[in-house]
Amino acid sequence: MSKRFDKTKLPSRHVSVGPERAPHRSYYYAMGMTEEEINRPFVAIASAGNDSAPCNTTLDPQANLCREGVIANGGTPRRFNTITVTDGIAMGHQGMKSSLISREIIADSVEVSVRGHCYDALVGFAGCDKSLPGMMMSMLRLNVPSIFVYGGSILPGTYRGEDVTVVDVFEAVGQHAAGNCPLQELIELEKVACPGHGACGGQFTANTMACVGEAIGLSLPNSNMSPAPYKSREEIAIAAGKQVMELLALNLRPRDICTREAFENAARVVAATGGSTNAALHLPAMASECGIEFDLFDVAEIFKSTPYIADLKPGGKYVAKDMHEAGGVYMGMKTLLDGGFLDPNPMTVTGKTLGENLEEITWNPDQKVFYEVSNPITPTGGVVGLKGSLAPDGAIVKVAGMDRLQFTGPARVFDCEEDAFAAVEKRDIAEGCVIIIRYEGPKGGPGMREMLSTTAALYGQGMGEKVALITDGRFSGATRGFCIGHVGPEAAEGGPIGLVEDGDTIAIDAVAGTIDLDVSDDVLAERKARWKPRTNDYQSGALWRFAQNVGPASKGALTHPGASSETHVYADI
Repeated sequence: MSKRFDKTKLPSRHVSVGPERAPHRSYYYAMGMTEEEINRPFVAIASAGNDSAPCNTTLDPQANLCREGVIANGGTPRRFNTITVTDGIAMGHQGMKSSLISREIIADSVEVSVRGHCYDALVGFAGCDKSLPGMMMSMLRLNVPSIFVYGGSILPGTYRGEDVTVVDVFEAVGQHAAGNCPLQELIELEKVACPGHGACGGQFTANTMACVGEAIGLSLPNSNMSPAPYKSREEIAIAAGKQVMELLALNLRPRDICTREAFENAARVVAATGGSTNAALHLPAMASECGIEFDLFDVAEIFKSTPYIADLKPGGKYVAKDMHEAGGVYMGMKTLLDGGFLDPNPMTVTGKTLGENLEEITWNPDQKVFYEVSNPITPTGGVVGLKGSLAPDGAIVKVAGMDRLQFTGPARVFDCEEDAFAAVEKRDIAEGCVIIIRYEGPKGGPGMREMLSTTAALYGQGMGEKVALITDGRFSGATRGFCIGHVGPEAAEGGPIGLVEDGDTIAIDAVAGTIDLDVSDDVLAERKARWKPRTNDYQSGALWRFAQNVGPASKGALTHPGASSETHVYADI
């Protein structure tokens, strides 16, 4: 073993050092390992690769290449897999109740595998939406030297000479229901929208959290926007394996990197790129793993003062491939730093600060994706926090690319997404109304479903900005239109959203950051007295367990107390 590493001080000593560990070592010899390999640090390579969706199909080959980097720099790689739930396939039916829950299962499964086998460092590969925060949460929880690698985005499809993504297919479903898209055209579109491997190409949740990985310092600079089919992904995987060994030698850990200032930088990048509202759920959850208080209102406050500078789908023109060609997320961070919107001091997995990394970036005035902060698309962020009598614990809306930022109208209430989608399909939604979809929160769903099928169908019918939609569930990062999610307290806990009745006036102001129910306190008190908790159909299994443990969306929909309650950190066992 290299003199850089003292195995007797690493977690893997518990499974490989000393006469009493002879039985453990016999298992390693059974797998063909040499004495020298057993004496090296053990590096976990966690992959969320599977055949569920194109987001994940290149992850295992990338993870296998990562082994080469680990070995080249003095480590012994130990690869294992975790699950994913792919939102594009789970969307619009009961399967979506499993999506957010998968974030916890991914974090937990990586944690227990690393704990059980006493690994010394971690490189994690993820592609689908919840697998990114889930993987990063496990790194922060374990606090062993770690690097996060995104599997890369899909290339855009081409339909009749135009770039398209899966969102165009969801919206075409609405156009078909409205009689504006013949079935044959819908079939043609679905066959070309996703041309190969990789995660959804727009600034949806996967790419948003991939940007977070770089902004927060857990990913190598300009590594995550390289599309999945590109050869450069192989080089990135190997480089991550090499660099994690440098972090182990330095004992540079995720919580040294992910300070409060780093979380603030990450929130800035989400807002500046018009990223997914789901980041306002995942950043607080990740912060909790570090023992940092960083809730929806902290995120919203940062969003409020951040210029929107990236012309990315769904609000803009471009996709991740274009961002990569424009210089990656670091190009956008370059102008944010120059404008005083980023803290340069947080450390990163390069062993340098964010500011030092950005010194190596030259602003490219010829690229089209990023505007300079002195000339933004809009002066404030693409995502806005809301608070008011309908959402005392907050809510969130993505306004990137929207013209209309205020909305007042009568409520049209649905107690589940299926009923709302059926009404949209029948064109039974009036212009000017505020659609309420409730009992879809973390506890009430359970699982806090995304509503992309419904919102995309509305948009496809030309109703995207003619109605508003409010839910205690979530929206996809691909959602566009006046769509407000994460309303808290949720209906299942007796929040005001559970007391709304058809015809109630609701006023939303995304400029002032307010969301109010125009019903007197007396009437609300009367309704509250009549309100009774609902029972859902999930009274056993993983969904039941999640509902018992999950906290409010404003705190990240957490299922455990986080680092603030720790008495020890795994990395120090």
